[in-house]
Amino acid sequence: MIQGNHTLKLSGLEPLVITPEINFVNIGERTNVTGSKKFAKLILDGKFDEALEVALDQVRGGAQILDVCMDEGMLDGEAAMVKYLNLIASEPEISRIPIMIDSSKWKIILAGLKCIQGKGIVNSISLKNGEEEFLSQARIIKRFGAAVVVMAFDEKGQADTYQRRIDICKRSYDLLTQKIGFNKGDIIFDPNIFPVATGMDEHRKNAIDFFNATTWIKQNLPGAKISGGVSNVSFSFRGNNPVREAMHASFLYHAIKHGMDMGIVNPTMLEVYDDIPKDLLERVEDVLFDRREDATERMLEFAETVKSKGKKEVINEAWRSDPVEKRIEHALVKGIIDFIIDDTEEARQKYNSPLKVIEGPLMDGMNVVGDLFGEGKMFLPQVVKSARVMKKAVAYLEPFMPKAGDLNYNESQSKIKKILLATVKGDVHDIGKNIVGVVLACNSYQIIDLGVMVDAQKIIDEAIKNQVDIIGLSGLITPSLDEMVYVAEEMQKNGLQIPLLIGGATTSRIHTAVKIDPVYSGIVMHVQDASKSVPIAGESISEETRDSYKQKIKETYQALREGHEAKQQVKQMVAYADAKKNPADLDWTNYTPIKPNVEGRQVIEDLDLALLREYIDWTPFFSTWMLTGKYPKILEDKIVGGEATKLYNDANRMLDQIIAHKWIKAKAVLGIYPVLRDGEDVHILNGDGMPTEYTFHFLRQQGKKGNNVPNRSLVDYIHPKEKDYLGAFAVTAGLGIENKLREFQDVGDDYNDIMLKALADRLAEAGAEYLHTKVRKEFWGYSPDEKLANDELIREAYKGIRPAPGYPACPEHSEKVTIFKLLRAEDADMELTESYAMLPTSSVSGFYFGHPESKYFGLGKIGEDQVEDYAKRKRVSKEQAERWLSPNLAYTPTKTPVIQ
Repeated sequence: MIQGNHTLKLSGLEPLVITPEINFVNIGERTNVTGSKKFAKLILDGKFDEALEVALDQVRGGAQILDVCMDEGMLDGEAAMVKYLNLIASEPEISRIPIMIDSSKWKIILAGLKCIQGKGIVNSISLKNGEEEFLSQARIIKRFGAAVVVMAFDEKGQADTYQRRIDICKRSYDLLTQKIGFNKGDIIFDPNIFPVATGMDEHRKNAIDFFNATTWIKQNLPGAKISGGVSNVSFSFRGNNPVREAMHASFLYHAIKHGMDMGIVNPTMLEVYDDIPKDLLERVEDVLFDRREDATERMLEFAETVKSKGKKEVINEAWRSDPVEKRIEHALVKGIIDFIIDDTEEARQKYNSPLKVIEGPLMDGMNVVGDLFGEGKMFLPQVVKSARVMKKAVAYLEPFMPKAGDLNYNESQSKIKKILLATVKGDVHDIGKNIVGVVLACNSYQIIDLGVMVDAQKIIDEAIKNQVDIIGLSGLITPSLDEMVYVAEEMQKNGLQIPLLIGGATTSRIHTAVKIDPVYSGIVMHVQDASKSVPIAGESISEETRDSYKQKIKETYQALREGHEAKQQVKQMVAYADAKKNPADLDWTNYTPIKPNVEGRQVIEDLDLALLREYIDWTPFFSTWMLTGKYPKILEDKIVGGEATKLYNDANRMLDQIIAHKWIKAKAVLGIYPVLRDGEDVHILNGDGMPTEYTFHFLRQQGKKGNNVPNRSLVDYIHPKEKDYLGAFAVTAGLGIENKLREFQDVGDDYNDIMLKALADRLAEAGAEYLHTKVRKEFWGYSPDEKLANDELIREAYKGIRPAPGYPACPEHSEKVTIFKLLRAEDADMELTESYAMLPTSSVSGFYFGHPESKYFGLGKIGEDQVEDYAKRKRVSKEQAERWLSPNLAYTPTKTPVIQ
């Protein structure tokens, strides 16, 4: 296929570059009044703030683009679009992704284009009203710099044949590119997905016409992208979920292979393509590809036999009669551990060498796993289970392996590439690092994992000692960013040229380019997630690609630095003094702070894990495993639903064991205190109403806001003149976890090791949610009659907030020190590292604000004037404040020379 250099580049606050490596782009559809009754009702009722939460849910659920539509007969769509998009622009967590302005009314599209920041998509335009209107609208879209969805529709109507599809798309493409010079990469065609197996002959080629049109567009219209609505294809089988699931899975699988780039996929379950029963798949693909005259009749007959049966797992052990090599491959792909010792021993006898078993059937099987994962046919939980089987087999073979000095010893093991992984000094989080290690191990790399809290010298010493090919650094908290820079500087001082991979939740491509790449002359590469680690590792050490890859990465990061510097110069900021004059507008005249029922500090020695289980937010759990979607809908997702359900069931089985056998313990300490606001600071008061040594220092948004949009600070929710109240908490669910983790690690069980860590994290967050509920209803008591279900708690439908240091509203981690001292968190067996990471790892801490109008927000970028003020209030140097606040700085404090 012709790809050309016409990459589709979109952005909100962050870029979304749609490259061939991205199989399919998810478009969040719930902010569409025609597609979501809930969203429509909120907009029609004027509850725009609540409607904003719908967008937030979409983003947190994994949407890469947000579709916004206000086409409703009883609505002023133009005004609603403007108001909603302006609200989105004030929320960095939402506005970081691109916006798709979706409307059949040009006035609404035009109003939306005037509001969105970054580069979005217009959905849609077409030739239905002729070329003049089409080109006029396209010129305006081009002027705004947006991409556009073009419907395969002309003056005669929708394209319903292959020829009509390609003719309309070709005509549209030529008009856009030749008449007005529209960027080829910004054109997205929707060639119309129609139902198949309707019984009508004219519909028999609907699917294959779409596939062929997609291929033709990719080959003949360079740069153009393809979108579509998948669920239309199975319209004839409404009510028969097993058949629809199989049709959607097969259609999407083939559509993506033909070149489909993006679309909105309805939230119903989708089979894994390779797991569709072969007899059903045969009939589905007979229909999709029109392979038989009687394809529809056979499909209808077969559909009756599977109707309402649903999914039923059938245990098939026919594979046990396959040759040993195939049995090992099957066990690895399916994650079946039951027979691997017997099969490995049989292979050892057959090959007469344990090393040949590893290099032969075991590595061959893991290569299959790696290929399936790379093709999107396997998901991370399956890969981790595969690694568990591999480790068990290798552990069995190790006693038989020849040792150095033996007559039959050879150096073939040295051919395996080695990767050293470490969570940097001061940071204790390692789930992401462990997942990357598992994925790389599945692709024939030997992993040397140094664990957490690893200082720079140990990383360098171990890299030299083990002659590693790659070093991978991980970090979750923002202070880890500076530590990564320091490690890179030390690697440079030691003359290393080992490729350096950077990953973790707090890291980013732009930080890697601006801060880390300039101080290290070797390859430095940011790894967005585990799935990207394999190709990056391969290119960075391959003799064929290493030099060209290094040059490409260095040039890319140089361009990113230059672009970043240019953006900093034009960043729309307001002076800190002006930001303070534009706080959240609260009515303090008619508000009296509510005195807590229980004032002061209290320790909760043993939180009931069975109770906390009911407060778990499962969506982030699936994100940990790289399964994108919001719970519970993810369990019915077309692509990942099957694997998500298995993972969810495994998690709940482990939760049963955690609770029954007391694998871990949860403790907490919290307090609600009288406070007095002092400008941007808040002082904790003693019993006499006098300020104590405990003071919290808050930060204020400095980005330029729209009319009537405040520059928020958490301090805005404390009474400006009178005594008010503020809470703080620290909770952990990680006490005693080390013993059980060691058991899993000793037997190479990565799957259960990661599972236990992920569940402990969820229980800690659940503990924070549970305690906040107790605070609102009992300890503070400002919402005594609150009755909220868990999904409402997850949506933050309660009054008051519990922001945490290190998160968007208060990103500066050092405030945890004051929280821990105030609460004497050591009584809950919790402590901080020198970089303010919490121990045990599965811990949460933060504040309680009780004002009914308090809300979560993101700080965004801040200016040098606020940093200087913050340093004075904290009584630290400006340089120290800049290190703490580095991800939020709207300027570059120092320029490190680029190493030549």
